[in-house]
Amino acid sequence: MTSRTKAGRATIHDIAADLGVSVSTVSRALTPGGTVSPETRRRVEEAAGRLDYRTNRAARSLSTGRMHSIGLIVPDLRDPFFAEVAKGAQMRARSVDHTVYIADTDRSAELEFEAIDMMRRDVDGFLVCAPLGDDDALREHLRGTAAVMIHRELDGLPSVTSDLASGIAQAVQHLHALGHRRIAHVAGPDSSWGARRRRAAFEREVADDDRVLLGPITDPFEGGVATADALLASGATAVVAYNDLVALGLVTRLRARGVSVPDGMSVVGFDGLDVATLATSLTSVAVPRQVAARSAVDLLLRALDEGGEPASVVLPTQLIVRDSTAPLLR
Repeated sequence: MTSRTKAGRATIHDIAADLGVSVSTVSRALTPGGTVSPETRRRVEEAAGRLDYRTNRAARSLSTGRMHSIGLIVPDLRDPFFAEVAKGAQMRARSVDHTVYIADTDRSAELEFEAIDMMRRDVDGFLVCAPLGDDDALREHLRGTAAVMIHRELDGLPSVTSDLASGIAQAVQHLHALGHRRIAHVAGPDSSWGARRRRAAFEREVADDDRVLLGPITDPFEGGVATADALLASGATAVVAYNDLVALGLVTRLRARGVSVPDGMSVVGFDGLDVATLATSLTSVAVPRQVAARSAVDLLLRALDEGGEPASVVLPTQLIVRDSTAPLLR
């Protein structure tokens, strides 16, 4: 006789009986980081699915002292970049039976801190994506809580970032190969760690006499629209935008001014968003957003299970050449 609940749902005792293994083996196999062989974990997970097993979260929280939930802090879910980070985090967390609670901070450092303080009692740890708060304040609000930074480095905490410098270098080298020499960069907000890194990389790649720096801007699309006239006045023949939404704003205004993209101005975005291929076929540096989120979930669970020194992961970026860049017309 099995020990199914009144609702007819299987328990770990049913799985153990079905497989002929101990209850403790099943428990370890269903716990992220539990010490069982990959083959045993696979057999247990298959049996759990076949028997319609569902974890009793309340009981598991009492036995483990863990909530099995993660807090994700993002600046703006209207931005497709952060929406994809959220999707990647949810998919990975769900696969290991964790829940993700998401806070959108409306690009406010103050709301970042408020969200962390409000959520910390209900989650085991945080994924903090592209935060705008300064280092010391972030450390203070995250003190005593496991956390992983996404698209931001912070001494003493694990992080998942992308190779922004390589991405900018790929973009500039592409434009140089097309004959462009006077190249502009539309920078993101100074409060953004990623924006500062992209601007610094651009300054290293483009000589002083050939370089045009515009911005910083805070509202990506509208900022791109507002900056296009200054771009045209600068004499630049190509531009590397802070991100794809800025690039789309530039393209919108350039076309309204009767300027052909790419013949009148070559435009490169950054992030590789799918939406950038809908409005225009945008050349862009692709950043692995969902991979970054999944990696961050794994780092957080590892930190919760094992502790140890904080780890950092740097993911590669790749230039995707499309129709918004072309050889310089002489």
